[in-house]
Amino acid sequence: MKRILSRLMAIVLVILIGVTGASSAAMADSLSGDYPVDALALVELLRQTVDVAPDATDRIALQNESKKKINEFASRYRRGSVMKLNSYTTMRTAINSLAGHYTNYPNRPVPEKMKKRLMAEFRQVETALKRGA
Repeated sequence: MKRILSRLMAIVLVILIGVTGASSAAMADSLSGDYPVDALALVELLRQTVDVAPDATDRIALQNESKKKINEFASRYRRGSVMKLNSYTTMRTAINSLAGHYTNYPNRPVPEKMKKRLMAEFRQVETALKRGA
């Protein structure tokens, strides 16, 4: 009897955690699921983050928000038909270089050379999205 009750409790606990975990994960994702909208929103956030002054008080908060959005974007669009789009490959190039900088040099501002390259890649992403690529 004790064994049956123990297994029943374990099953109920697994179901409860599965249901609550799945619903909180869906609510935590702030992306809409519409790739062009999400890509443009991420580009705007990353532009703000890259353009922020090195001595700004909200620089670290913006970097953390950018890292979170980059992870959400990469997780959502890792697979699927968007991988074939030029805008996606350019966006992945930009977010990989920015995420690498934030990982390796968290307390340093983005170098000017990297800023110029990122801004050019962001313009390419916007242009490609307007064309539908």
